[in-house]
Amino acid sequence: MGVGGVWSAMVVVVMALLVQCINGEDAYRFFTWNVTYGDIYPLGVKQQGILINGQFPGPSVESVTNENLIFSVFNSLDEPFLLSWNGIQQRRNSWQDGVYGTNCPIPPGQNFTYVLQVKDQIGSFFYFPSLAFHKAAGGFGGIKISSRSVIPVPFPPPAGDYTILTGDWFKQNHTALRAILDSGHDLPFPDGLLINGRGSNGFTFTVDQGKTYRLRISNVGLTTSINFRIQGHKMLLVEAEGTHTLQNTYSSLDIHLGQSYSVLVTADQPAQDYYIVVSTRFTSPVLTATSILHYSNSAGKVSGPPPGGPTTEIDWSLNQARSIRQNLTASGPRPNPQGSYHYGLVNTTRTIRLANSAPVINGKQRYAVNSVSYIPSDTPLKLADYFKISGVFSLGSISDNPTGGGGYLQTSVMAANFRGFTEVIFENSEDTVQSWHIDGHFFFVVGMDGGQWSSASRLGYNLRDTISRCTVQVYPKSWTALYMPLDNVGMWNIRSENWARQYLGQQFYLRVYSPANSWRDEYPIPKNALMCGRATGRKTRPL
Repeated sequence: MGVGGVWSAMVVVVMALLVQCINGEDAYRFFTWNVTYGDIYPLGVKQQGILINGQFPGPSVESVTNENLIFSVFNSLDEPFLLSWNGIQQRRNSWQDGVYGTNCPIPPGQNFTYVLQVKDQIGSFFYFPSLAFHKAAGGFGGIKISSRSVIPVPFPPPAGDYTILTGDWFKQNHTALRAILDSGHDLPFPDGLLINGRGSNGFTFTVDQGKTYRLRISNVGLTTSINFRIQGHKMLLVEAEGTHTLQNTYSSLDIHLGQSYSVLVTADQPAQDYYIVVSTRFTSPVLTATSILHYSNSAGKVSGPPPGGPTTEIDWSLNQARSIRQNLTASGPRPNPQGSYHYGLVNTTRTIRLANSAPVINGKQRYAVNSVSYIPSDTPLKLADYFKISGVFSLGSISDNPTGGGGYLQTSVMAANFRGFTEVIFENSEDTVQSWHIDGHFFFVVGMDGGQWSSASRLGYNLRDTISRCTVQVYPKSWTALYMPLDNVGMWNIRSENWARQYLGQQFYLRVYSPANSWRDEYPIPKNALMCGRATGRKTRPL
């Protein structure tokens, strides 16, 4: 890194420390990450992986509610790079979201320092590379946000805390997969599943007999839902993407693309080794991978076949999804109980219906939302909005409702008002399960069912204790309904977590706008914000 890059990073750090002196109470954690290519062999075949500080998966991030996290990211790849933070809400600060709609990519050989705060959040999340199908090469890692010491947690401290990053994987390099998509074709079937970057039996989790452990499981894959289970053991679900759940016991758990859960597992079986199993859902054939749960006093290796799980059963998964509800009496990131926010008593201000589709446009396979297949602009939307650069995007370029028409290409941005309370219905007429993520927000999953949504569907909504989260599945030929408070000003990505569909247009941006132009509603543009496209040469204002 040159002198200018060092000076820029020092300025950001000094300014962060000044803010800390003003705020006083919120601690800072500093991370320096070097992003490189490196050889990896996750399925026994040499591949070009994306490493962070030489690691695949990348380093785990541990933090506490309200802490400020400073990431100095050096891009040592040969192409532009961005990191995004799945589930981190970036309160008042979409400048740090790390997707192309908000940030200029980090050029090769340069660095960028993210300054973000895990404001009013707890739970299990992950970061990932958001550009150019880099996610297929790695660059992802886990994020843990612990509760502050003064906040009660609704279960005893576990003896250990393990992050499990799992999902489907391809033996082809990300550049080859990207070329397949760019040519207008869909990806082939995945080659296997990984658990923490390794194929079957490549990873061991050691536990002491009689003790209880927390497993934070995220599906960081590209195209498939998975089922997770442990031979001979039950799992007590305690958290879903930052919400303490009703503590139900499960023998296996469906985890859809982009989703994260915490379970408690007690090592209460005879002292030997047991299979940890992940398998694909709704696929033919079914892919399976295993790891080992190793008792420290184990008297023997794993025995018997790995336990089987559900395969293509949709009703089984739907019923399990409906059973995942929030713990109304538990404290979240603040002392007040999670149930003190009575979402079911708030009047909705708007209904948005979003239908996915798979149109062929100009002879190439694309994916769309309300008939619009998203194409990136030449300038990040957030910068164009801030600098009032015309011609980059148009508000209202995607409808609130399915159009029923053919697909077309557009840089789609939907306008929304700060402090609205929106009903969002995801409608899936296709025969594959969908998974959707909304940046910058959490939402309440008030309903999901088969068939066509109608206003009468509201009669079956759960308006008392449904789960709140940031990533949700929509089953084939089905719908999922959300209530979402629009409480975070900014430019926010709404996307498919199926990475091929996202790459080929199943995404758009929601511009949550406040006319106040106040620091109370949104932080100013960061001093170190990178400029590109039609924003090249523009000057940022100081923090």
